Amino acid sequence: MELRMVLVIVSLLPLLEAQNPQHANITGIPITNDTLDWLSGKWFYIGSVINNLKFKQEAQKVQTDYFYFTPNLTDDTILLQEYQTTEDRCVYNISKLTVQRENGTISRCEGAIEYVAHLKVFKKHMSFLLAFSPEDEKNRALSFYANKPDIAPEVLEEFQKAIKSLGMNESEVIYIDWKKDKCSQQETQPDPERKKTEEEP
Repeated sequence: MELRMVLVIVSLLPLLEAQNPQHANITGIPITNDTLDWLSGKWFYIGSVINNLKFKQEAQKVQTDYFYFTPNLTDDTILLQEYQTTEDRCVYNISKLTVQRENGTISRCEGAIEYVAHLKVFKKHMSFLLAFSPEDEKNRALSFYANKPDIAPEVLEEFQKAIKSLGMNESEVIYIDWKKDKCSQQETQPDPERKKTEEEP
């Protein structure tokens, strides 16, 4: 079965509008042109904490994951080009995300369903997180990304603070093991014209 990073990023359950004050430091942060410019480039998936059992099991199958963001400031979209190692294979995928600037969210549509995640950036630490369904305890999830696979303790602390602020369990975090990466040596220069998923042995 094809596992894509977009499942980790934006294919969880639809996000409910956050109204709890304790989530204010994660949700409702507007996205600006500066934010999108800062997001442009290569990012590494560090780990996730997921309450929904089905999605947690899917995330546990992801061995490594990194991707390229190419924002389009004109139409408020982000081109996502992702390289994921799963079942000891490198899987390439390309898709497009939509930016909701005022809400501070990014989303992806599958048919009539829109999947949404709140974006929180840590420019000082060159990292960001995506929060899913913060008001829904059973389906709540948080994913963390950085500009390099090996992160400093102070960077990881930002992720741990966010986990606590959502009332989630730090011991439940699923971390990536970069020793299992199968994509880096096989990767070619990202090409926006590549439309279909390619699987490498």
